[in-house]
Amino acid sequence: MDPHDYWKALRKRWIVIAILGVVGGGVAYAYAESLPDSFTATSEIFVSPTQGQTTSEVLQGSTYTQNLVQSYSQLATTPAVLAPVIAELGLDTTPAKLAKAIKAETPLNTVIIQITVTDSSPELAASIANSVGASLSSAAIGLSPKNSTDVPSISMSIVTPAQPAVNPVGPNRRLLEISGVAAGLAAGVLYAIGIAVFDTRIRSPRDIERLTETPVVGNVERRRRRSPQADGITMRMAPHSLLAEDYRRVRTNLEFADVDNPIRSIVVTSAMPGEGKSTMAINIALAMAERSIRVLLIDADLRRPSIATYAQIEGAAGLTSVLVGSADLKDVIQPWAPNVDILTSGTIPPNPNQLLGSTSMARLLQTVIADYDFVIVDTPPLLPASDALTLTHMTDGALVVSLYNSTTRQRLTDALAALSGVRARTIGIVLNQTKPKARDEYYSSDVTKMVSPTADEKTPDEKPHTEALPKPSESAVAPFAELRPVP
Repeated sequence: MDPHDYWKALRKRWIVIAILGVVGGGVAYAYAESLPDSFTATSEIFVSPTQGQTTSEVLQGSTYTQNLVQSYSQLATTPAVLAPVIAELGLDTTPAKLAKAIKAETPLNTVIIQITVTDSSPELAASIANSVGASLSSAAIGLSPKNSTDVPSISMSIVTPAQPAVNPVGPNRRLLEISGVAAGLAAGVLYAIGIAVFDTRIRSPRDIERLTETPVVGNVERRRRRSPQADGITMRMAPHSLLAEDYRRVRTNLEFADVDNPIRSIVVTSAMPGEGKSTMAINIALAMAERSIRVLLIDADLRRPSIATYAQIEGAAGLTSVLVGSADLKDVIQPWAPNVDILTSGTIPPNPNQLLGSTSMARLLQTVIADYDFVIVDTPPLLPASDALTLTHMTDGALVVSLYNSTTRQRLTDALAALSGVRARTIGIVLNQTKPKARDEYYSSDVTKMVSPTADEKTPDEKPHTEALPKPSESAVAPFAELRPVP
């Protein structure tokens, strides 16, 4: 993925990212509000030596005290100091739990011990700090060395008693809320990028171009709701629609795929079933017939044939009947549309691969390619069956249909690799049923009305884009009555 893909993934799922950000902020807000306010109170104890008459003795005593003051500060969180505090204040806790709320520090190069207590009650925090200071003084004096007169070598006195705090020091609710929003947004970003990385479905021609050098010869949008081509075959139901233009672009690209050796026969296949290959074959046949050329559509999918169903014609006799010698080719080819004939699959055989790879099939294709201007062969998908691999060698190449937001990159790669493995030619790839884009309706609005439902059939929310044009008179139409398409 390049930076554009990351940006596209974030833009596509920005709503999810925003929702997760809001959820993260809401959870953090609820958590922050559930936390009680905490207050701190600090008492300071001064440690001094009790012995020394001369300046030298006083200096030695000061150095001695400074060396021991760190040990005295650590003594503040021991049970020997905290147990009397709990008993004095009647606290419902243990020395170990109380020690977590106490912090004893000694500023550098000083003999002062700072005892800081954090609690939800400012008064209780101050009481604990002062009580710890007094208990520490007793414990330290009791542990300090004594002279011959039983006088301790040090003395401790509280020089700054703790006072109840006015303002709480925690929790930092704003920081928690900002952190929650940031965590939610980060989770949304990771989700969006993770989906883009691990979701290998093809969504644009650019995805195909990264996989293979085979050109993308078409991009057919999916049918719009309430459109004239919503049911049936697009090139017949709505030949002037924008969707029909997509099929004409495929036709044009096929015509110019090889200028030196024009393509006259193709195999239409796909990687997996359900990707629209049969519908694509029918519409391409109708688009080709608009050039006033004779087109033959062959249903060579002898496993799940569908051309007869789509075309609404009889399919009992067809390709298999000719291959097994029970019918003549000219007897089973059925005219269907202007310049379009169809050879249905016929009865489904038990050995489709052997029939399609037989010499009879090769001779049949040679015959129809010589008789028709363009031949389209609808075959089974490439990955479940190998029929298309054999038929591709009998034609000018394969047109692979890929379904938008369904076909995965791995499946398309495997399908193309199967064609390449037998040295079959892949003419191009068509991305089918892509997301409709907003396109200019200028050239298709009027003609779409000609094939759209009547005014009585329209739903109330369907409104014409322009006013209805006046009906032309018979005298105006008469000069064009004899016009016919030029071959």
